[in-house]
Amino acid sequence: MPTSNKYVVNVPVATLWTKPESARDIDKEATTKPLNIEAWLTKMDYDNRLDLCEANRVQSQVLFGQAVQVLEESGVWAKVVVPEQPSKKDERGYPGWIPVCQLTPDADWDLANGPVAVVNSGKAILYSSGREPVMELSYQTILPLQEKGSEYITVKTPDGIGLLKAEDVSMRTGIDNRRKGNGQDIVEAGKQFLGLPYLWGGMSSYGYDCSGFSYSVCRANGYTIPRDAHEQADAGAEIELDKIQPGDLLFFAYEDGKGSIHHVGIYYGDGKLLHSPKTGKTVEIIDLEGTIYEKELCAASRYWQETEE
Repeated sequence: MPTSNKYVVNVPVATLWTKPESARDIDKEATTKPLNIEAWLTKMDYDNRLDLCEANRVQSQVLFGQAVQVLEESGVWAKVVVPEQPSKKDERGYPGWIPVCQLTPDADWDLANGPVAVVNSGKAILYSSGREPVMELSYQTILPLQEKGSEYITVKTPDGIGLLKAEDVSMRTGIDNRRKGNGQDIVEAGKQFLGLPYLWGGMSSYGYDCSGFSYSVCRANGYTIPRDAHEQADAGAEIELDKIQPGDLLFFAYEDGKGSIHHVGIYYGDGKLLHSPKTGKTVEIIDLEGTIYEKELCAASRYWQETEE
């Protein structure tokens, strides 16, 4: 292992597995480099997808260019924590296992102290310096900005230098200097994924789980929130249920709202919920009235703030 334990994800989206043996034969396309995330998702039927949750196989996912801290290596696997995904499971970041081949050591990788490019399109193609397609990147992939251009911008990647179309990104002075959106901005960020199939552990525009969806659209608006729903409920500003506004996160608990939190969605407004429901369903907007969600609604939390344009 290199002197530094700082690594960077070098595939479009790396899945964070519970343990090395969690990955199945059917998951090969998700555990290699290059990986084929679309082939993996297409190959899995309902039962295969449900098993990711039921067998506790997957914890989360990490996007291209996100840094992880490697704690140990075991064969072709690395135990890591993800600093950008706050979690009470580990104060250093969300823990899990990623194939070593999907990580590049880079002690100097830095998104905080220089300009960055943020993918705002649902997906964006990363091109080589010769403008040949290299890979498809997820929404909210963030890379160090090297040079601005009218049609293409130049970015640093874990594998060298690449190009992104200017229309697919926004440019910021640093990862901590992203624009802070308001509640309606959070709603609009989520609406673009209507119809996207649910994926347990999903943290990319290839598929979100419920808390991955709320995490991503909040992150897109400048707010880094905890990874898991029950922690999202605790970390934001508590909002009384009769005072909720669009963009607030709504939380749902077993036992008609009296038990443990198991789901999170975004308040759309007009009594509606925008969320990524469960395996076999897609991101949707529904009326809360008359649903199980109305009975299980237990808390609301706000991360957004009013903004002036």
